[in-house]
Amino acid sequence: MSLFDLKDKVAIVTGSSRGIGRSIAHQLAKAGAKVVVSSRKLDACEKVTEEIRAAGGQAMAIAASISNKEQLEALVAQTRAAWGPIDILVCNAATNPYYGPATGMSDDVFDKIMRNNVLSNSWLCNLVYPDMKAKKDGAIVIVSSIGGLHGSAVIGAYNISKAADMQLARNLAVEWGPDNIRINCIAPGLIKTDFAKALHEDPVLSAKYNSETPLRRMGEPDDIGGVAVFLASPAGQFVTGQTIVADGGMMVR
Repeated sequence: MSLFDLKDKVAIVTGSSRGIGRSIAHQLAKAGAKVVVSSRKLDACEKVTEEIRAAGGQAMAIAASISNKEQLEALVAQTRAAWGPIDILVCNAATNPYYGPATGMSDDVFDKIMRNNVLSNSWLCNLVYPDMKAKKDGAIVIVSSIGGLHGSAVIGAYNISKAADMQLARNLAVEWGPDNIRINCIAPGLIKTDFAKALHEDPVLSAKYNSETPLRRMGEPDDIGGVAVFLASPAGQFVTGQTIVADGGMMVR
C-alpha cells in the first residue's frame, strides 16, 4: 500500500470552495478519499465537486457556516448518513474581518475572530471524535498560519486565533492520542489566494516578499494541499500535536 493512499477514507474539508481548502479537497480526492466540500455557499461547493468528479474523484457538496454550530452538526450528520464514519477532518475555513491595531478593537470583532477561527474548530473536532474513537484511527488537520508564530501590529487578533489553533491541536493530540487520533496544524506563509490578494497583487510588496523568502517565491495552494495529504495519510501516522510550517523558508531567513 502506498504511504499516501487514502482510498475510501471519508474526509470533510471546510472552506474548500476556493484557495487552500480547494487544493486540499482536490489532493485528498486524488489520493483516493471521498471528500465533502463545504463552505457557506452551496453553488461554489458544487463547482469544486464537479471538478473533482471530472478528474475521477469522489466528492459531494454540503453548505455550512463555521459560525453556526447547528450547521456544523448537520454537516457531520449528513456526511455520516451518506458515506459512513468520518476518517479525516480538515478545518481550513477562517475569517479576518479586521485590519488594524488590536488596541481599541471592539469585543464583537474579537469574539467573531475567535469563534470562527478557534471555537468552530473545537466544535468540529468533537463532532467527529466519536467516529474516530470507535475506529481507533483518525486524522485531523487544522490550517493555522505563520501569523500564529509572530506578532503583528495590524492582524493581531487573527494571529492570536491562529496561535490558539496550534495549542488546540497540541491539547487534543494529548487527549486523543490513546485512541490513535492524530491532530496537527499546517502554518502556511503567504499563499496566492483571494484571502491574501491585497499582498500578492501589489507589485512592490510581492517583489519585496519574493526577495526576502529563501525560495524566492510566494506559495501556491497546491504547496499546502500536499502537506495535508501527508498528515492525513499513513505517511504521517507517527506525527501528532505538531505545526508544520510551509512558508518557503520565510520564518527561518
